[in-house]
Amino acid sequence: MEAFKKKIIESYQLKVIPSLEKKWDYFLRDFPIQGYSSQLDFLWVKKEKLKASISFAISNEGEALSLPQSPFGGFWLEESLSAEAIEGFICAVVLEFSKRGISQLSITEAPKPYEPANDLVNYLLFKCGFVQKEVISHHFFTGRKKIKKLVIKELPGFLLKEKEAGVKVIYGPIQNFGFLKEIKSWNLQRGYFVNFEENSIVQQVSDYPDRYFLITILKNREAIGYSLGVKLTKNSIYYYQSALNPKVPLKNGGALILHELFQIAVDQKVDFIDLGSSELKAGVNHSLMFFKSRFANDVSNKITWTLNY
Repeated sequence: MEAFKKKIIESYQLKVIPSLEKKWDYFLRDFPIQGYSSQLDFLWVKKEKLKASISFAISNEGEALSLPQSPFGGFWLEESLSAEAIEGFICAVVLEFSKRGISQLSITEAPKPYEPANDLVNYLLFKCGFVQKEVISHHFFTGRKKIKKLVIKELPGFLLKEKEAGVKVIYGPIQNFGFLKEIKSWNLQRGYFVNFEENSIVQQVSDYPDRYFLITILKNREAIGYSLGVKLTKNSIYYYQSALNPKVPLKNGGALILHELFQIAVDQKVDFIDLGSSELKAGVNHSLMFFKSRFANDVSNKITWTLNY
């Protein structure tokens, strides 16, 4: 068995290149990360064909993270691979960082809708000595046809809700970034934790304008609510940075925003919607989790693993 395993691993080659040399479908891998000394892409190659990859940022303290300042990083498989091949990749990454004098690896695996081999990768990380540091649950609505069917079914009801509230919900490309300050201000007024870098969002939108969609709730032509829909990958939409003006009472504001997010998903012909996590510093945000569960048909965890040398 060991000889067979060795033969499989030897048929692969590990290539390490500076990040930003290659474009990825998960476009957040394409950006320089502030405060880190270097960024590297690890490529698992067989017969000159890419089979899997992972990106890391290296801190000045000698820690390698995949990926900081992003929802997740982790291993991405280009096709179905055997457990031996995946384990071989993990071992090759660990060995390479050992040679480079890295003190700790930290990997946040993407939830299963993004990476179908999520469960297998997490299992193999555990077997390779990684320790589970954090588990965060994401709600999803999966299935392109199911998304379209739900939007058609629910559209009359949401149009009625808009009419009764005297609002209009629209989405479109981002024209300016003034809404970011309002999102931050409104959420701080509500006592919510705010954690996003305006400069990073501006850079990402500037480089990938077709990946960002601004949802706006208008009342008397004035914006009273915002959210961003982000195509983290070409087959997904991510629900990001939602906020409602606390000084303007609005029933069903969150539901109106999510319906528009679903409409974006239909128009963009994606396969799933990521409604994100439901976290508080003290633990689970149960009220938010319940709200998202009304718009979800799946739940998947993203797990952060660490390995100390």
